[in-house]
Amino acid sequence: MTAHPNSLAARDIAYHLHPYTNARRHERQGPIVIDRGEGIYVYDDQGHQMIEAMAGLWSVALGFGESRLVEAAAKQMSRLPYYHSFSHKTHEPGVELAEKLVKMTPDGLDHVFFTNSGSEANDTVVKMVWYYNNSLNRPEKKKFIARNGGYHGITVAAGSLTGLQVNQKGFDLPLDFARHVTCPHHYRFANPGESEEQFATRLAEELEATILAEGPETVAAFIGEPVMGAGGVLVPPAGYWEKVQAVCRKYDVLVVADEVINGFGRTGTMFACEQFGIKPDILVLSKQITSSYLPLAAVVISDQVYQGIADETERLGTFGHGYTATAHPVSTAVGLENLKIIEERDLVANGARVGERLGKGLKALADHPLVGEVRGLGLIWAVELVADKATKATFETPGKLGTYIFERGHEHGIIIRAIRDTIAFCPPMIITEEEVDELLRRFELTLADATEWLAKGMPAA
Repeated sequence: MTAHPNSLAARDIAYHLHPYTNARRHERQGPIVIDRGEGIYVYDDQGHQMIEAMAGLWSVALGFGESRLVEAAAKQMSRLPYYHSFSHKTHEPGVELAEKLVKMTPDGLDHVFFTNSGSEANDTVVKMVWYYNNSLNRPEKKKFIARNGGYHGITVAAGSLTGLQVNQKGFDLPLDFARHVTCPHHYRFANPGESEEQFATRLAEELEATILAEGPETVAAFIGEPVMGAGGVLVPPAGYWEKVQAVCRKYDVLVVADEVINGFGRTGTMFACEQFGIKPDILVLSKQITSSYLPLAAVVISDQVYQGIADETERLGTFGHGYTATAHPVSTAVGLENLKIIEERDLVANGARVGERLGKGLKALADHPLVGEVRGLGLIWAVELVADKATKATFETPGKLGTYIFERGHEHGIIIRAIRDTIAFCPPMIITEEEVDELLRRFELTLADATEWLAKGMPAA
């Protein structure tokens, strides 16, 4: 397929490449062995304390060492350590968590299917949407449209939806059912003088042009993270989701909201859909659903999609999809307890309140010569570093400075994430204002070291 003229194509994708590890560092020093965790802190096997400013992988809402989750797991383990959900069987924690999710997720989402990870959940979404359109006798309506810079997992189908080349190179991905449109990052990809609203309008027009070019009868769904995580903590421009949804509804394209990172208070509301007026047909959840103490994810679908799947299942005689550990009783029991704690301790409000302090502290760095943009909301933020503030120029070797900051952060007792030269922050939802101040202090020391290292010409260690 030829790239649409408004898409950013190679430039857009290349910008979002980022290393997950630094191979040279690992060859030289070996891995850091994390031995234990307590609250927002983890400790390596040498006793070195570090603030886990990424909540593991955007996911440990309650921090480390929450005894109630340990007790919930032990209690369920002793009662029913495992059972499946095949052949008309179920168990209490799975049913209770499904009912809980239906009550707390956006209106219109009434059915839940559990998987073990966000990647599996998005694979399941692809299969469900294909199955749904087969039930409606629409065999060609199977394509998904995602965004460059988006992250939806690394399995074959989910990895095809992901818009980061680092997850696709060498794997023969993406498969042909996936299409990608422009990353909604105003700072990087807006035209000169283009307002957020104008940028959002252009992206909606690009989406419509892509649907028309492919043929509306072939496009099944649009998938997106309300706030993009692994692509660099990208908050959508004003009006974006309203305009995108209008295009999707016009052409009978399902809206899939991937809240694997966003969900359960990360952005300052229980679900980011609330903040951006998103009314999804399908909602994908994971990570903070159990604070990642145990693997679990959920696909929450509308009655319309469910009925199509049910009708096709009736016709075929079975729904031939599921996993050995679907709705695992220990994972769902921990998920139930985790959500109770989030509500009891009002951690969504805490995330909004303390997140404002984190954002204010990071924005105070906006005048730093290396800082191009500070962005985020709730308890998910990023600082993008640039070689030239006026032109937004990236560094000659993208990712080198970010990797140095990531590594140097360990020395100052802070674990952050380098997405190329964007530094991401996503601390546990339990973090206090005092702990935010300490996080900021440690990051400022790290940034000062990086500034000095850059001034010296980035010498090798």
